[in-house]
Amino acid sequence: MDNLNGKVALVTGASRGIGRDIALALAAAGCRVAVGYHRDKAGADAVADTICQEGGQAVALGGDVADPQVADRLVRETESRLGPLGIVVNNAGINPVRTSEQITTADWEETLRVNLGSAFHAIQAALPGMRERQWGRIITLSSVAAQLGGVIGPHYAASKAGLIGLTHYYAAALAKEGVTSNAIAPALIETEMLKGNPSITPTLIPVGRFGHTGEVASVVVMLAANGYITGQTINVNGGWYMS
Repeated sequence: MDNLNGKVALVTGASRGIGRDIALALAAAGCRVAVGYHRDKAGADAVADTICQEGGQAVALGGDVADPQVADRLVRETESRLGPLGIVVNNAGINPVRTSEQITTADWEETLRVNLGSAFHAIQAALPGMRERQWGRIITLSSVAAQLGGVIGPHYAASKAGLIGLTHYYAAALAKEGVTSNAIAPALIETEMLKGNPSITPTLIPVGRFGHTGEVASVVVMLAANGYITGQTINVNGGWYMS
């Protein structure tokens, strides 16, 4: 297992929920963390402040990472303020609930732009430095919706399935260059995103409860430290989908 002390991580969508706990967990493991956010500056600042108060190094960096120019800027700012970027955690995403009868073309396109496009652009921006240094970790948050369809809608399921394909491509392409690429597929983690959808209940989960954000964050830290796991999707789902 690699020592993460001093490694630099960029976590997108890190102002709250799963992303927040991922940023905190990586900092606790010794990483310097760029806390990415789109609109919630106060939330991201609070995460960065917490890390700094506990003796770590962190900065909050804002922008729509689904825009390739913004993704490039976020990587440049991360490296100028914290050092060479080695770990990218793709957590930015949206989940508007739409059935197949309700969904519009705009819903479809925006969900894929944000959920799939943001990961692609963040990876592409970070990749040259990782390849030059022959070390990198790409960790992408997918979902059980990629495997079972889920309860949010076709747009969300397709975007999350696309992330697994993206993960596989980079894992195969970069295996000999010291860069790993893995996905995590959580199911029903207890965050604000669960609210407002009556279809989402703990009875869906075999273990009988929602997951905790820390249970996802601990897997991120494990994948960041492990150089032999690549091309995998780690299921954090309480037994809902078994592979």
